[in-house]
Amino acid sequence: MSILLADKFHTPFETIPFNLIKNDMYLPAIKEAILNAKKNIEKIKSNLDRPTFKNTFEALDECSSQIDLISGLFFNLHNAESSPELQNIAKDFSPLLTEFSNDVTLDALLFQKIKTAFDQGVAHLGSEEKMLAETKYKGFIRNGALLNDTDKNKLREIDNKLSKLVLEFGDHVLEETNEYVMWIEKKEDLEGLPASVIEAASTTAKEKNRPGAYAFTLQHPSYLPFMTYSKVRELREQLFIANATRACKGDKNDNKNIIKEIVFLRNARANLLGHKNHAQFVLEERMASSPEKVDSFLKEIFNYAYSVALKQFDEMKAYAKKIDGITNFKRSDTAYYSEMLKKELYNIDNEILRPYFKLEKVISGVFLVAKKLYNLDFKENKSISVYHSDVKAYTVEREGKHVAIFYADFFPREGKRAGAWMTSFRGQKNINGKEFRPHISIVCNFTKPTKELPSLLTLEEVLTLFHEFGHALHGILANTKYESLSGTNVYWDFVELPSQILENWVYEKECLDLFAEHYQTKEKISQDLIEKIRNSSNFQEGIATIRQITLATLDMAWHTGPHDDARVEDFEDSVIKNFQFLPLIPGTNISCSFSHIFNGGYSAGYYSYKWAEVLDADAFEYFKEKGVFNKEVAKSFQDHILSKGGSEHPMDLYRRFRGKDPSPSALLKRAGLL
Repeated sequence: MSILLADKFHTPFETIPFNLIKNDMYLPAIKEAILNAKKNIEKIKSNLDRPTFKNTFEALDECSSQIDLISGLFFNLHNAESSPELQNIAKDFSPLLTEFSNDVTLDALLFQKIKTAFDQGVAHLGSEEKMLAETKYKGFIRNGALLNDTDKNKLREIDNKLSKLVLEFGDHVLEETNEYVMWIEKKEDLEGLPASVIEAASTTAKEKNRPGAYAFTLQHPSYLPFMTYSKVRELREQLFIANATRACKGDKNDNKNIIKEIVFLRNARANLLGHKNHAQFVLEERMASSPEKVDSFLKEIFNYAYSVALKQFDEMKAYAKKIDGITNFKRSDTAYYSEMLKKELYNIDNEILRPYFKLEKVISGVFLVAKKLYNLDFKENKSISVYHSDVKAYTVEREGKHVAIFYADFFPREGKRAGAWMTSFRGQKNINGKEFRPHISIVCNFTKPTKELPSLLTLEEVLTLFHEFGHALHGILANTKYESLSGTNVYWDFVELPSQILENWVYEKECLDLFAEHYQTKEKISQDLIEKIRNSSNFQEGIATIRQITLATLDMAWHTGPHDDARVEDFEDSVIKNFQFLPLIPGTNISCSFSHIFNGGYSAGYYSYKWAEVLDADAFEYFKEKGVFNKEVAKSFQDHILSKGGSEHPMDLYRRFRGKDPSPSALLKRAGLL
């Protein structure tokens, strides 16, 4: 029997034995796991007893645990440690899962059991059991259980096509990101770049067998510093265009036709299930509830932000003209002059702060925050197998009792997609008195250490680490009965609350004092620098808000179809033109590399970042009132938000924590938009 199908791994804390797993194990293992799950489903269907919560809903929740583990492992590595071999396996692996999912939700006899158990009433159940029953019942209906046989076959066909297309989209973006290198040979072309950035580019060039040169890539830790500090305007523009034209150049990696097909199929699927469009289908299970409510929310924030953003943008253009005589301000100038202006206004920039943010110290700092808030202890455990030498594994304890396993994977490499995310290799659950504690992971793409320098983070990277760690705490502190309702298995516009609220601590002196010290002198970050960080915290927040609204509006536009046969670039331009402060550049495109909505889980959901900001600003205001490390408030946040997962409606949980509905005033005040 495959090791992937074992009842449990004989490893520390039953962690995945990555060192023993080979790529050729995945397909045989998932096929056998599907067969085993189907046998479990047959037991539910053939049970002659009256359908009850326990023998139907609870049994169904547990019947495919092998599939969950194997598929979770496979797709986590497909994102963080991919290869051409894994990408090929995915083309067979993903459709198998889609077919199995359809087999379950479109099974008429199984649904009859579900319906019978549900119709008998759920009012007598506990809140978590009630939520599981409602979620499962709705899930069947939302995935075609009420369709006739002809339409069920149409749904299968659509889902099978979509499962392949979203993978293809992601593979194209990854390839485009990995393939591009801007080579610099002349020292004068490095003007303005900090020594740490030059050192990293030299190291990358050596890794690519071109010693003596400097390599700049589209990976975030290479791309962003170049755009921020390079004085060579032509090279900034060259790198900007390379990034902005990913997967939309009409070659083998072009995503335009894939986008049109994904959007068409998502809309067709929604229509088949009785919904006007994909957005309406998705938002039925979100706090926002409808496209109209999202549209109203975005317009409200836009009305506060636009005039502020326009003023901030004009200020930046005037500054560029004043210091460099720039009269034709370009998009590729934005990061550079934004940083220059920030330095002039606040006497602060990323390079002043970097020495205080050594990665290892920031990690110890975020662990200390978890200790002070939730009494958690993180200890590195080298006996736990990891999937790459960059990854570190930690045990998490509270007062000597095991709470979770935590993996951290921080540096970019080929085969790892861009961005940052939290995921899990095993979810939390408590079934029949047996507690399964979670195995949680965060994956980022931070500045790598070099021979000369350790990994020194920008303030933005520190915020990213705290953000993903906030998601991790949502998983680590989960305490529900059912894995499908545990941790981050919540409404998509609620899931960003635990992550975004933790970013607020980065601006607090009590937090920075825990970890921000100069990596050479060991000198603590000064009160003066802390004040500058806080004072600059909402610098150009109007521009950033309009950027988020642009992306959220584009997402909603794609998913409130149907659309005509307009070209992808023309459709995108028509949607975003009213949000732009500069002319759009022909040939560039957001949609073709917009992985959040075409390869991730954010379709008709990108607005949720801004939605959750309202929640996080309101919630952090409560912490500020009582003290940012107040144990009583932290316990309430854990008990009512972090531990509860999706076991109750998120607004009920939020009201229980905060004692009132969230107000947007805290966000608008924090962002300087009031």
